[in-house]
Amino acid sequence: MFDTVLIANRGEIALRVLRACRGLGLKVVAVHSEADRDAPYLKLADQALCIGPAAPAQSYLNQAAILAAAQVSGAQAIHPGYGFLSENAVFVEQVEQAGLTFIGPSSACIRTMGDKVSAKREMRAAGVPCVPGPDSTLPDDADAVRAIARDIGYPVIVKAAGGGGGRGMRVVHDEAQLAPALAVTREEAGRAFGNPEVYIEKFLLHPRHVEIQVLADRHGNAVWLGSRDCSLQRRHQKVIEEAPAPGIAPALLASVGERCAEACRRIGYSGVGTFEFLYEDNAFYFIEMNTRLQVEHPVTELTSAIDIVQQQLRVARGEKLAIAQGDIPCRGHAFECRINAEDPRSFRPSPGQITDWCAPGGWGVRVDTHAEAGYCVPPYYDSMVAKLIVHGATRDDALARLGVALAEMRVGGIATNLPLHRELACDAAFMQGAVDIHYLERWLKERAAA
Repeated sequence: MFDTVLIANRGEIALRVLRACRGLGLKVVAVHSEADRDAPYLKLADQALCIGPAAPAQSYLNQAAILAAAQVSGAQAIHPGYGFLSENAVFVEQVEQAGLTFIGPSSACIRTMGDKVSAKREMRAAGVPCVPGPDSTLPDDADAVRAIARDIGYPVIVKAAGGGGGRGMRVVHDEAQLAPALAVTREEAGRAFGNPEVYIEKFLLHPRHVEIQVLADRHGNAVWLGSRDCSLQRRHQKVIEEAPAPGIAPALLASVGERCAEACRRIGYSGVGTFEFLYEDNAFYFIEMNTRLQVEHPVTELTSAIDIVQQQLRVARGEKLAIAQGDIPCRGHAFECRINAEDPRSFRPSPGQITDWCAPGGWGVRVDTHAEAGYCVPPYYDSMVAKLIVHGATRDDALARLGVALAEMRVGGIATNLPLHRELACDAAFMQGAVDIHYLERWLKERAAA
């Protein structure tokens, strides 16, 4: 049990976790960099401690500074939010060794699922469908690699075993491209992730990105909270998410969801997590698991009527899940738009002071943000300043509400991607549902050529 939580993050997610802690009567310690010293949400914390300069490596990624802040403040638990140290097994080990509670899975689970090859092996053992390809990293022998690729069938994709965030991947369309792709990917993997190992699997041509949200406790209980479609992406970065994933038979979703819950039980997983799949021709293919809270968790909260962050805190305190699988509804439909401080056409970051801020409201509208008029968006971190989330009784109802909310929202002083979201919300293919993961890239190329 713990009564004080240190939030090892910043911005929107720091405020989201702070509010969840408050709802459970927990005290909050907010850490911040020098660049974030004037962030409005810091005033809501019981304590606010500076942990270093603006650069993430010297503040939000500074493990020693965060652990020292926990010791000085008396915090007994650390919530990592998403990004930064949220999936760093070494940091989690240090938290565990310091006698503190990490609000998330164990370091062992993070290691297992953080390595894409071992994760794939565990998922196959649990009956979770996976993308065709071996459950091992590639050998050094070039002939053996060529044989594996031929057996899978081109096109294939070479991936970093320890990768993530859309980095460390190369699509290979024929044998002539294989050796160069291997060399480049291995080099990038070693540089970016400290692990040069790579693996290979089938490259699906027109898949959707579908996720299953899970919640598990330390007593062997696990449930899945529904599906999300996150196919609208640019450079592997999600732009709009929705729940549930449209056009997929409920029975198929339930079958895959239960396998995900079983996988959690098999590996002793505790906390919240997300299984990510490619979905094509009515079939699911596991690609990875995110062992943390997702940016897009609000759409699942609205369709499941469950406060995911509070459940995460309860599970970390050792409580048993009070939710049975049969008690989890799927009510209505929800969308989330990531509002970024960036040029809507060039996508260049647009830091600076927000001079005008008008957030939309009304029934079924939620805005998760740490920003307001007068807030200065720093240039050192991710450009997301808000998440606009809407909920409706049906997908069409939610789409209509999304259009109204986007029209109402106003941010002045900096450029944002609001104009892009307004265009996408009334795009015919998106409105019909089930666009693939390459759709937005094609759409942007066509817009640029027009």
